[in-house]
Amino acid sequence: MTAVTINFNPIFQLTQEQFYHLCRVNPNVKFERNAKGELIIVSPTGGETGKRNAKLTTRFCVWNEQRNLGEIFDSSTCFHLPNGANRSPDVAWIQKQRWDALTEEQKEKFPPIAPDFVLELMSPSDTLPETQAKMQEYMENQVRLGWLLYRPTRRVEIYRQGQTVEILENPTQLSGEDVLPGFILDLQIVWN
Repeated sequence: MTAVTINFNPIFQLTQEQFYHLCRVNPNVKFERNAKGELIIVSPTGGETGKRNAKLTTRFCVWNEQRNLGEIFDSSTCFHLPNGANRSPDVAWIQKQRWDALTEEQKEKFPPIAPDFVLELMSPSDTLPETQAKMQEYMENQVRLGWLLYRPTRRVEIYRQGQTVEILENPTQLSGEDVLPGFILDLQIVWN
């Protein structure tokens, strides 16, 4: 099953508070919202993608505990981006000072902040054009570094603020560059 997009805008427009409430009263449904305010019902991942997502998040958590430079978030976290979209990347990281600048209420709900780093691991229900558009949206909202991992072809797209997308075919590792200093991801956990 692919994601389903519903446009309620001709009838009514959900405020951020209403969107948050909708998500809370429907905990078994994963919602996102694009900048146009359209509601996106996201399919759950299958076992293989979920297993790899867990391994990826673990690698980032271990690195972050050693460096203590920020906060790591899993795919259940929904961020309220500056353009009005609500997105849930598979892995996200926010620099400590930026996270600490939020109020406790902002941290508790859907944080009104764009992560510094995002990772999207494509699942069989994702389409490449939609996921690429989502990655571009992250960049337009000041995400500094983004990785799009596509398992079937072992392709990686690297998104950097203000630069063209770099495409790598069958890389063995990725560097967190200056955004995630010292972080190296061994891609065998994704490819195998």
